Amino acid sequence: MEEVPGVKDEQVIRDGDLKNKVSDMNKVKLSSEKSVSTNSRTMSLLSQLEKINLDSVLGEADNARYVTSKILHLVQSQEKTRKEMTSKGSTGIEVILSTLENTRDPQTILNILNILIELVSIGGGRRASVLVTKGGTQILLQLLLNANRESPPNEELMVLLHTLLAKIGPKDKKIGMKARINGALNISLNLVKHNLQNHRLILPCLQVLRVYSTNSVNAVSLGKNGVVELMFKIIGPFSKKNTSLMKVALDTLAALLKSKTNARRAVDRGYVHVLLTIYVDWHRHDSRHRYMLIRKGVLQCIKSVTNIKLGRKAFIDANGMKILYNTSQECLAVRTLDPLVNTSSLIMRKCFPKNRLPLPTIKSAFHFQLPVIPASGPVAQLYNLPPEVDDVVDESDDNDDAETESEIETEIEDDMDQHFKNDDIETDISKLKPRQELGRPLEELKMYEKFFPELSENFQECDLVSKEPKPFVPDANLGGPIVVPTAGEEVSAEANLSVKGISLKESNSLLTEECNRRPAFLELPKKDSIKDSSLLQQNDQRKLLPSCQCLSQEIVKGLDRISLQNSTKSDQYYAGCVIKKENKASLTPLACSKTCEHVSPCGGSLFEGSSVHLGKLCCTGVDSEEEDSRSSSSGEQVVLEVSDVSPVHDCDLYIEMVKNTKSIPEYSEVAYPDYFGHIPPPYKEPILERPYGVQRTKISQDIERLIHQNDIIDRVVYDLDNSSWSVPEEADVLKFNSKFESGNLRKVIQIRKNEYDLILNSDINSNHYHQWFYFEVSGMKTGIGYRFNIINCEKSNSQFNYGMQPLMYSVQEALNSRPSWTRVGTDICYYKNHFSRSSIAAGGQKGKSYYTITFTVTFQHKDDVCYFAYHYPYTYSTLKMHLQKLESMHNPQQIYFRQDVLCETLAGNSCPLVTITAMPESNYYEHICQFRNRPYIFLSARVHPGETNASWVMKGTLEYLMSNNPNAQSLRESYIFKIIPMLNPDGVINGNHRCSLSGEDLNRQWQNPNPDLHPTIYHAKGLLQYLAAIKRLPLVYCDYHGHSRKKNVFMYGCSIKETMWHTNVNAASCDLMEDPGYRTLPKILSQTAPAFCMGSCSFVVEKSKESTARVVVWREIGVQRSYTMESTLCGCDQGKYKVLHWE
Repeated sequence: MEEVPGVKDEQVIRDGDLKNKVSDMNKVKLSSEKSVSTNSRTMSLLSQLEKINLDSVLGEADNARYVTSKILHLVQSQEKTRKEMTSKGSTGIEVILSTLENTRDPQTILNILNILIELVSIGGGRRASVLVTKGGTQILLQLLLNANRESPPNEELMVLLHTLLAKIGPKDKKIGMKARINGALNISLNLVKHNLQNHRLILPCLQVLRVYSTNSVNAVSLGKNGVVELMFKIIGPFSKKNTSLMKVALDTLAALLKSKTNARRAVDRGYVHVLLTIYVDWHRHDSRHRYMLIRKGVLQCIKSVTNIKLGRKAFIDANGMKILYNTSQECLAVRTLDPLVNTSSLIMRKCFPKNRLPLPTIKSAFHFQLPVIPASGPVAQLYNLPPEVDDVVDESDDNDDAETESEIETEIEDDMDQHFKNDDIETDISKLKPRQELGRPLEELKMYEKFFPELSENFQECDLVSKEPKPFVPDANLGGPIVVPTAGEEVSAEANLSVKGISLKESNSLLTEECNRRPAFLELPKKDSIKDSSLLQQNDQRKLLPSCQCLSQEIVKGLDRISLQNSTKSDQYYAGCVIKKENKASLTPLACSKTCEHVSPCGGSLFEGSSVHLGKLCCTGVDSEEEDSRSSSSGEQVVLEVSDVSPVHDCDLYIEMVKNTKSIPEYSEVAYPDYFGHIPPPYKEPILERPYGVQRTKISQDIERLIHQNDIIDRVVYDLDNSSWSVPEEADVLKFNSKFESGNLRKVIQIRKNEYDLILNSDINSNHYHQWFYFEVSGMKTGIGYRFNIINCEKSNSQFNYGMQPLMYSVQEALNSRPSWTRVGTDICYYKNHFSRSSIAAGGQKGKSYYTITFTVTFQHKDDVCYFAYHYPYTYSTLKMHLQKLESMHNPQQIYFRQDVLCETLAGNSCPLVTITAMPESNYYEHICQFRNRPYIFLSARVHPGETNASWVMKGTLEYLMSNNPNAQSLRESYIFKIIPMLNPDGVINGNHRCSLSGEDLNRQWQNPNPDLHPTIYHAKGLLQYLAAIKRLPLVYCDYHGHSRKKNVFMYGCSIKETMWHTNVNAASCDLMEDPGYRTLPKILSQTAPAFCMGSCSFVVEKSKESTARVVVWREIGVQRSYTMESTLCGCDQGKYKVLHWE
């Protein structure tokens, strides 16, 4: 046997010594057999091995060899032995490694290496990790260095060493650095170079090189020594011999090519073409798909080398797009080849030449001159950008985002909001502790006194419910239950007519029957019960407060001891608003008697003075092509009959509101859905289950554009930037329009006969924030699938990948008494495309690529006019109409309703402020005192225009608070509600997704709002500061939002301790005392609202959110219960509404 490096030649043992040695070995055997009765045989052998290590007596090498051979036999034959040696508390690994480090006997070394290989081969990663933590990596590397000093090296020893290093290497993050420092890096490489025909030796060597190459410094060092060229000698030319060796070589090469230096070396030597040739050879010869791992290995090498710009260019020059496209198309029929198709798709997407959007500028098509230009921030950068910057396409080598992207075929929720990055969590205790500070002089805050007349009103001249003063009993209602919304089982309608502690007042005769009917946009009549039609079923229980002597602390305690009751389902809720069940469906005609002389190209509505011009479909009400042409100019009256039309939607009033709405583009058209109103569809809309492979198919069709460019029409059919653009006259081309309130569609390009690329407009005074869309389509035919691609979205993921569908409103359906927004579309997905912008234009953001929302729609009616939207639209004019109807319908003897103008926006639109509470029972002093001392609840919504669901939740809140429901009456008698239903009117009007006209996210301006740039935030904060100044801090502040990447409804709050728990700071050591009351409201909602998910709630304060309303109101104003309430744009994945869309 060859001598192991560092091991002296074995001495010749004399006869006498041999007898002694045999005697000693017999003693070892006897000792081993006796120890089995008390301890395991393995442990006994290990203890003997440890004793041998300590004695270091001449001749003990034979004993060590014998003991290790016995241990090896046990390890190979018994799983129990392997477990004993690696169990917690066992010293077996230490003994084995110690022996390996100290012995000079070649056979003992080989025995120990085989023992360790057996241990880590079956035990998985945990046993390998144990070996690493015990210092095994360093010992093996040193042994490798010693073995390399011999010439030639011991082959068996080298095979075992590399085999073991390859197994434990992935568990040692520093193995690459250790190998480089010890000088062991090139040993494996040299072994491969000099033993290319010895496959048994070079296989484990390649495995170790693969581990080393995960370290970028090692990869560069190995590359300089010729490792890339060496790998290509192994992997080519095509041969089905030694496929296991080729697979490892490909994996090693893929790891090496992740280094840009090595990738450039491969490109310079023409290896991209070589890789494509190898891949085609394997694709052709592997007809039975037995070598898929090799084929995937080649693709991984191509994927690595195309991470750099030179690699992508070489790939295109070598006709790589067409090669991978054709091969992947041939693989589609075999499901097991999906990994090859997916990797090919990823490579092609990455190499698809980056293009700028086909726009003159990525800035908004609309311009608004700001009164003040900010000194810093994104708006200042935008104004200072050279005009050509946003035309630059960034083709740098920074392609990491594409590297990590994978096909989304299973639902892997992008839940970034739930898993916080530690570096974003606020850890400064001084910043976390709420510090109540006015921020403005008290004299200045007095300007807000006019918005709180309820604090000084004496009601002496008001016609109250009770004319005669009544004696006031302070504790009369203290013990009554507080009524809160709940979603209990159905009970009789009579059960809700009397609630303990609540005196139901008789409805005043002035409140007409209209007011008692259910609110707007409700359901069509059904044959079956609408038992489960509600989104949120609520039945409030609230403890009525005593007189003005009641302290705010008692109110808080009352909130914490809320009792829950089952709700009667005679009242149903849509988005939080009460819906009265009615057995009979009342049909309310909406007369459309407007003139139709000037029909817009896409059927839009125009108004001049007081007349409204509706499109031809509005005036036909028929689906016949013949009748369409006959009646389009007749102007005859058409009646739109809608079941249960709510009294809060009024078509004529809506037009009056539109006339006073100021938009930057000066819109003159009205969208049909906003004019007509809508009702929920007469059925539940399930979340769509996406077919397997749809994203891959859509991407493949996009790649066809580059390969078969002659098949692309590339015709502009709608363009806001081109004033000379005209509507296409061809019958088979769709017509588009977005020139109406909240509309957003900038440009449309016809790609194929029935496929269109759509480009959204960025927020005004911004060059990004593209997600909200709302546009009109006409000129369609039936039985044809039209594909729509919105190509400039920005978020990295969307609920469109998890079952969400866009919304469509058909005017023809509306004329047929079905005015509903419905979820439509098939083959829906959301993915990164080949359009991009420069990092400068993106404000330094890394995510420079755009994303595509694609969906296919087949229309039901020929030449219909249809509207598509990201979510149910809710315009500013709708809000004004809604508030005016509520004010005109309420009973002034029971409900205190006041609507003020908080301020004007930059465009000159008013920002409404609403106050709702119950009128005092009488004008007796104690009742007036109780009225004035009710605690405030402050609500706001729609700071982000694209989150329209926030407005629908707010609509439900307003209608519920104004309803005759006894629970709503209880809330009014207990609290004063101050509500700003739309914080960003300008953004809503102009179709922005996130910003106001200032080009800034208003929910990041609460710390230092500018009165000239952010008037709504400045004055909203002023209201709260005023309440703090007069010691009337709100009990709750809640800002309504919508969430695009998560399901259900949930809340974000603020807690010092919970923030500390997410960091390494010990909250207990901070001596923090915190009232847990911030969790009360979310807990109530989790028990009462089926759509609410407590598990999605978070109370962590992040640095990036320090300027949001939630954090500023908590930290500066001092409101403990300060929340952001998020409602999904999609639907629910829990509870009774699981797998259902919002309605």
